[in-house]
Amino acid sequence: MRELRAAVVGVGRLGALHALKYTNLAGVRLCYVIDANPRRACEIAALTGAVALPDHRALAGKVELASVAAPSLAHHTIARDLMFAGIDVLLEKPMAATLAEAGELAAIARDSGRILQIGHLERFNPAIVRLRPLLNNPRFIECHRLAPFTERGTDVDVILDLMVHDLDVILSVTSAAVSSLEAVGVAVITDHIDVANARVRFADRLIANLNTSRVAPRKERKIRFFQPDAYISLDYEARRIQIYRKEAPPPGAAYPVISAEQIDIDEGDPLRDEIAAFVQSVHTRRIPEVDPATGLRVMELSEQIVVAIREAALDVSVNG
Repeated sequence: MRELRAAVVGVGRLGALHALKYTNLAGVRLCYVIDANPRRACEIAALTGAVALPDHRALAGKVELASVAAPSLAHHTIARDLMFAGIDVLLEKPMAATLAEAGELAAIARDSGRILQIGHLERFNPAIVRLRPLLNNPRFIECHRLAPFTERGTDVDVILDLMVHDLDVILSVTSAAVSSLEAVGVAVITDHIDVANARVRFADRLIANLNTSRVAPRKERKIRFFQPDAYISLDYEARRIQIYRKEAPPPGAAYPVISAEQIDIDEGDPLRDEIAAFVQSVHTRRIPEVDPATGLRVMELSEQIVVAIREAALDVSVNG
């Protein structure tokens, strides 16, 4: 494979990690880094051997692919400009600040033939990869994603900041449409929703309950699946899957027995795997696993949840 030239736009905490991963991948060379803070861009350039540029538009004709890890509100403009310049894009979540912007990006990728991969990192988490073969028509999914407050990601609400991770995992389990949805949420520290709960029912009768907070006292990331043959619990932080299955009753017994199994998961490097998959898609021109259509489904459900939260708040204010 020929060596591709890469750039990273936005080299804050996450963007800097993108830059470092590129430096250790075969088939690609990190050439440029861009950040609104010139000093930060120069720091990461010195660390990676790349060149710092002042503006993402200067990348036209210089690279074949780029990661966009800038603030969420800038995703649409940067990704649009890069694709129009003939550059393939790995776009960190959320896909955009609004569904309309996300739809425009998907259309540009389709019409221009550009690779646009959405950065839903849990798809490459070794725990989720190990979990997938265990899932068998789950009927109920419960998610808890809680985190202490940081300023990162606060340009959007907690649904686009944190809940999108779980929404993507849930939507990867079912292709059914949403049949009903209830949600509540409140702003605590920022002007956006910081704490949210959503209960989503799909047309195939799957129900998902999601609890998300970015103002919690401690970090917690868990997801549980209830299905006809098993109860499966994944603790992301402990990197542990617990499986409980109903076995046939032993001879002479009236009730079945429950068997338990624990699977410990290696930490792995999901960001490296995500970027490697993106580079491979650029080389082969194959549609990435997390393609624009996948990102749009997450954005559509995110917007439905936000609308439901606003309607619930309005109902409370009107009815006291």
